[in-house]
Formats: sequence, C-alpha cells, structure tokens
Amino acid sequence: MLTKRKSRTIAAILALSGIPLVSGFHKFYLGQPVWGILYVLLSWTPIPKVACAIEAVWYLAQDEEAFDQNFNQGKSAVKFSPKTSNQVESVASALRELDALRQDGLISEYEFEQKRRQLLDQIS
Repeated sequence: MLTKRKSRTIAAILALSGIPLVSGFHKFYLGQPVWGILYVLLSWTPIPKVACAIEAVWYLAQDEEAFDQNFNQGKSAVKFSPKTSNQVESVASALRELDALRQDGLISEYEFEQKRRQLLDQIS
C-alpha cells in the first residue's frame, strides 16, 4: 500500500490549529486515528490543547530524519547529494557500455539483464 509522505510542517500547523479550535486533526493526518478521536472527544477540556502545543513544538524541533523515522516509516524524501549524483552517472555510463556489448553480440540478452539489475541495485 502506498502512503503519501507526511510533512512535519503540516503536522505542526494542524497541531497548532487545535489550540483554539477542535484538537486532533494532526493525529488523523499522521495516521493515528484512535488518538485523533480521543483528542476530538476531549476537546472541551484543556488537556488536548496543551498536548497539541507540545506536539507542534516537538514536530518542529525534530530534524527531518527523526520525523521520517517516527511518522514516515523511516522513509525520507529523496534528496540527491553530489555523491549520489556521481553514482548515478557512473551507473548510467556502465549501462551504456553494457548495452553496446549486447548490441555487438558479445554478451547475451540474459547476461545483459543480470548485469543491468546488479547495476541498478547499486543506486536504489
């Protein structure tokens, strides 16, 4: 099942909106519906409002990796660093050379596919 990546900024905004309004929308957004229902049911008390304020600060205080670990199943946004970019370029170059060998008949289609998968696994 594919789930959309959660943003810590949106989570913090929803948590802050729960202070003057109905609390708990940030919990629904983060995939915690039981907590969301509990916050909504207790919205007439100050408890979820205080919790919302604390959680908003907590979301913003976390770095992206910690937030992703907690709320995105450890999956961070794809960011290409120079190292990753160089790796992609080298794999692309190797794939072009491999394709040339296949077209020249020096390796079989099966050998090409095996090596292609190995090269692509290096960057994923």
